[in-house]
This record gives sequence, structure tokens and C-alpha cells, in this order.
Amino acid sequence: MASLNYKHLRYFWMVAKCGAIARACEQLHLTPQAVSGQLRELEESLGVELFRRVGRGLELTGAGRRILSYADEIFAIGDELLEVARDQTMTQSLPFAVGIADSVAKSVALRLVEPVLHLPEAVRLIFREGRLTGLLADLAVHRLDMVIADRPMPANLNVRGYSHPLGESDLTVFGAPGLLATLNGRFPALLNGAPFLMPGDDVAIRLRLEQWFEASRLHPRIVGEFDDSALLKSFGQAGAGLFVAPTAIAAYVSDQYRVQAIGRIDSIAEQLFAITTERRLSHPAIVAVIQEARDKVFGAIKRAPRRSAKASQAAAETAVKPARSRARSRSSGDAS
Repeated sequence: MASLNYKHLRYFWMVAKCGAIARACEQLHLTPQAVSGQLRELEESLGVELFRRVGRGLELTGAGRRILSYADEIFAIGDELLEVARDQTMTQSLPFAVGIADSVAKSVALRLVEPVLHLPEAVRLIFREGRLTGLLADLAVHRLDMVIADRPMPANLNVRGYSHPLGESDLTVFGAPGLLATLNGRFPALLNGAPFLMPGDDVAIRLRLEQWFEASRLHPRIVGEFDDSALLKSFGQAGAGLFVAPTAIAAYVSDQYRVQAIGRIDSIAEQLFAITTERRLSHPAIVAVIQEARDKVFGAIKRAPRRSAKASQAAAETAVKPARSRARSRSSGDAS
């Protein structure tokens, strides 16, 4: 079995970071011929092509990009090793790599993971964000310790993992004050014809939201679809359309994005799961995240009791009325 030549790997890493052999040679104080020869030896030992020529420059191949990500971690750990060797009193931190699915509200992820920073052990947080399938692939090869997602482990993936429920929250509908001032009627009827920002197909609540619209005979005007929850809220803040977010973070959403809650959909629950490769949890950071979720983030939120349509409309009318009142006040002031 061939062993990895770390000197060759360092040369590859430097060329990849610099984007050209000539610039890498300046950093390494070597000739281009020497570096090129070392790269060829590395490619031969690994059995893959690492770079391809693009004009006068070099571009990483697919295999080269994957190997670069490992090289980043290898040399980061090496730098940490040198720091520890130089300072024997330095506390070694426990790495904790977390994947956050695009569909998960980042404010919820922040509240869940924040207690990890206060553990007795020193923890170094590593965050990765992306589509769930890609994050689960990283989890399978132990590049991530945990993935936070809005659905449990998919049964059709050949990845060994276990889903740990974190909690659930029903949904609240929000809108920018300027947009609400243009809408008439009560919730949920005011959704008819109103511009609406839908979660993307990768978001677990998408189908249930569509079914709720159909069952309620509501036909909002879909003006955008978003896999990324933070981007959806930013468009909502700009007044592009109404949108939903978990009731568990309603106060945060209203304050952070300067929008107003207009009604609550208590028949749809958004769920969150921590997906790990271990059934019995032992990593102290994972245990801290799950305890925070169950005791505080979701434990303090109670599902709203089912209300009659008349009661829901009355509550929504109260919520929407201030926006329209302010709009009329501004109009009166302008006229005077």
C-alpha cells in the first residue's frame, strides 16, 4: 500500500491556493521544474489527475477539489499541533463540525448551537451549510459530527445515520408593513391574490403548505421560491411578498427583519432533527444542542390551540389593523 508523501501534498496545496505554479514557487522558494515534478509524482501515487490546463492557468479537477478539502484539514491540524508544541499550556479544543441544511432557519440553528460555546471543554465550532444530501455524505465519512435538518434521515440514502427529534413549531405568516397596508380583509382570506414567497422544493413544509392553501381554498400569488430560509426572509423584509416562519422564532423574525405577524397556521408543524452516525449520543456538544432544543428553544413553545375560523380571523384582524391605520395616518398627514 502506497504511503502519502506530505511534502508533495504541501506543494499541491500551495499551487491550488496560489492558482499558478509560478506564484507557488515564490512562496516555496523552489523552481517551477521541481514543483511540477513533485506534482506529477503525487498524481501518479494517488492515481488521479489533480489539475487541468485552462489557458495559461491551472484549474482543479473534481478529484483535485476533494483532495484539497482534505489537505486544508490536514494542514490546519498540523498548524494546531505546532501551536501546542510551542505552548504546552495551551488548552486543546474539541472540534465540533455541524452541517446546517439550507432549509433550516439560521436563527434557530444559532440558538441551538450557542450553548456549545459555554461547555466546560474548549470547543472549536466548524459550520458547513448546504443541501441535505451533500451534508449527509460528509456525515457518512465523518467530516461532520451532526447535521441539523427539517426532516429525518431519508430512507433512500445509503448512509448509516440516526435521527434525533429536536422539537417542532407551527407556522406564523409575516409581511412588511408597507405590503400589509395594501391588503384588504382578514386572515386567512387576505392571502387570496396576495404576493407570497414559498419555501423551495427541498423544504419539508412546502408540500404541507400547498395542501393547506388548497384545503382552505386560498390562492396566493406565488412570486418567488427559496431553498434558503434567510434569503426568503430578506425578500420578505423588502416587501416582495408574505412568508411563513416557525412561531418559535416569531419575535426574532419580527425584530430582525422589521416585519409584522399577521396570522398563525397551527395545523402545520415544522420539525427539526439532529442527524448523527451514533444511536447513543456521547459527544458533549451534541448532547448540549439536544438539551437546549428540548428544554428551551422548543420546550417553551406550546402549540396554539385549534381555533375556529371566526376566532382566527378576529385575531388576525387585530394584528393587521395597525399597519393599515398607520398608512391612513400618513396619508392624512401628507394631505395636510
